[in-house]
Amino acid sequence: MTPFLSVRDLSVRFATEDGTVQAVDGLSFGLERGRTLGIVGESGSGKSVTSLAVLGLHDPRRTTIRGEILLDGQELTGAPEPVLEKLRGDTMAMVFQDSLTALSPYYTVGRQIAEPFRKHTGASRRDARLRAIEMLEKVGIPNAALRVDDYPHQFSGGMRQRAMIAMALVCDPELLIADEPTTALDVTVQAQILDLLKDLQQQTGSAIVLITHDLGVVANTVDELLVMYAGRAVEYGTVREVLREPRHPYTWGLLGSMPRLGSDVEEPLSPIPGTPPSLLAPPPGCPFHPRCAFTAEVGGERCATERPELPDGRGGACHLSAERKRSIFTGQIKPRLG
Repeated sequence: MTPFLSVRDLSVRFATEDGTVQAVDGLSFGLERGRTLGIVGESGSGKSVTSLAVLGLHDPRRTTIRGEILLDGQELTGAPEPVLEKLRGDTMAMVFQDSLTALSPYYTVGRQIAEPFRKHTGASRRDARLRAIEMLEKVGIPNAALRVDDYPHQFSGGMRQRAMIAMALVCDPELLIADEPTTALDVTVQAQILDLLKDLQQQTGSAIVLITHDLGVVANTVDELLVMYAGRAVEYGTVREVLREPRHPYTWGLLGSMPRLGSDVEEPLSPIPGTPPSLLAPPPGCPFHPRCAFTAEVGGERCATERPELPDGRGGACHLSAERKRSIFTGQIKPRLG
């Protein structure tokens, strides 16, 4: 089956005063309708840059994008702005990370939800307002007919996120990108937002890309999982494959740094040593090798000079043999899926 969203060998570079930033380097993945792809990794790994490239939101004067981005067979890389503008908010939409800054403080929440509906459907102001109330009700905002005229600062953090989701879904997009939609929300509201996305997907059959730095968020939410590090895909597979038998040391590190229910409260977490590399001068070979504890097993020279690839686009991009990965992970943390 041909993926609804297909990204092949995507490269995104920014020109800065200090040099060229290689934000995304050779990234490939696919996503079918009705499925959810999770993209995880530390801050600066290229998750949000990838999503903005799909929607065509990078400044073309400072950004160089190479590779292929196909949405239902339509090429988006290098597409004219009028073409992308017609698709954004209609066929594809995005829930941004910080709802307080993504929503304009000068306009009511209802007006901001109604605006893309009017633009893409030609609806009247009255019909667009009724649609905004309908969407606020659908995402669980109480007294939607009254709250539609409130401003963003009058909403709580969780309600603003719901309003952002309502605005993104007002035209029933076929692709929804949710960039850290639960950041800074308490655990209860996080669960409500994730359940809301799943319910809306079941109703519309949309494809969803869920971007997060928290593996705990994706465990019971996504179908497939892409782990990014320094702008590259280091692991890719179904969520059960990646969480039950991860095949890359970076993924082991992410899992090892997570607190687990039922674990000893006195047991310390195991953070990944070191810091992510500068994307102005990313390390050659495996980007994770300066922080990896297993380079000696492969031969430090190989890890530092030879770039590992994902076998058949799946699994882990690591020079360790499959047998050795399995034996190492046996002694590492084993996450439990609910």
